[in-house]
Amino acid sequence: MKQIIGAKIVTPKGVLENKVLVFGERFSQIADAPLPDYETIDRSGKYILPGFIDVHLHGYGGADVSDGTDEALRVISEGILKNGVTAYLPTTMTISYEGIEKAFDCARRARNAQKTDKNVFLSQADIIGVHAEGPFISMGKKGAQNGDYIRKPDADFILKHKDIISMITIAPEMDEDFKVIKKVASETGIVLSMGHTEADYETGVKAIEAGMTHATHFFNAMPSMSHRAPGCTTAALFSDKVSCELICDGIHVNKAWFEPMYRIKGRKLNLITDTLRACGLPNGTYESGGQMFELKGKECHIAGTNTIAGSVLKLNEAIRNLRDCGVPFHEAVNCASLYPAETLGISDVRGSIAPDLLADFSVCDYDMNVYEVYKRGETVAF
Repeated sequence: MKQIIGAKIVTPKGVLENKVLVFGERFSQIADAPLPDYETIDRSGKYILPGFIDVHLHGYGGADVSDGTDEALRVISEGILKNGVTAYLPTTMTISYEGIEKAFDCARRARNAQKTDKNVFLSQADIIGVHAEGPFISMGKKGAQNGDYIRKPDADFILKHKDIISMITIAPEMDEDFKVIKKVASETGIVLSMGHTEADYETGVKAIEAGMTHATHFFNAMPSMSHRAPGCTTAALFSDKVSCELICDGIHVNKAWFEPMYRIKGRKLNLITDTLRACGLPNGTYESGGQMFELKGKECHIAGTNTIAGSVLKLNEAIRNLRDCGVPFHEAVNCASLYPAETLGISDVRGSIAPDLLADFSVCDYDMNVYEVYKRGETVAF
């Protein structure tokens, strides 16, 4: 067993000072004083945060999930771990079935390697499953997705890959009588997410009743809200059944919405990055899902247009941005750890610093710079 002294511990209910974090492979306890005969680690002046969970991430460091290669997933999994992300859903784009299935196969292999090879496990963020963002989306709200590959919802395709799909984005108006949504909801634990959609309010309400419980990059690629045409956006915002993703970079969503979104959604708010391969790279032109996009500063656009295409936001930065807009520090952290774990139904295993949960955590300063990462109680070598 090990124990960390001197640090402030961010728990689901608040930040604890002058306490001792005791852990092995799992968290043991938060003690009032150091215990005898344990390996003691002094991290005075730092914060201990639970491992972050990103449910929507396309790429990092020059690699993209839709590349469909083992090397791409390795680069992404190693890169995001340095930002404190200890688990995530590699997210595919709207590409061909063949391309999507190739990416799924890579995720299966990577997930298996992380379970069986300790060196791989300690160098990579865990792959929980995948998030399939499309191809079952609306042409009118495709955003940076490739319209050539948009399809009607296909239950057989989804069920065929239910072993690896943890979340899937669907435009509910594309699903006649919500047949696919109802079938997948009744036969799997896949999180059905409303996104890239033109659905009106009534359709949104019916989709939620049919089994949709999540909203993809909220506000983006969805109808604008108005008093006469509230849209499915409003249905998702005010439903206690729906968790909402939020890209807290001040580009996709104005910062004025950050704190109100937390106030409205609470435990149903999930911070995401929606990063593309350009994250961590210099300005330039890059490719994602068959589309070319340009990175200028912190903004990504489809080449030659003003259409936003993903982000280069890091999840530790998103936490800082949410906190700095008035959300309590521990709650901003929960939005990137505990609450995504609850969305995925895995909060009994990971997502917070609590007894018996996996000892996945990071050592950060108040500005959210990550100094160390631990997985199952072992230090990760950067």
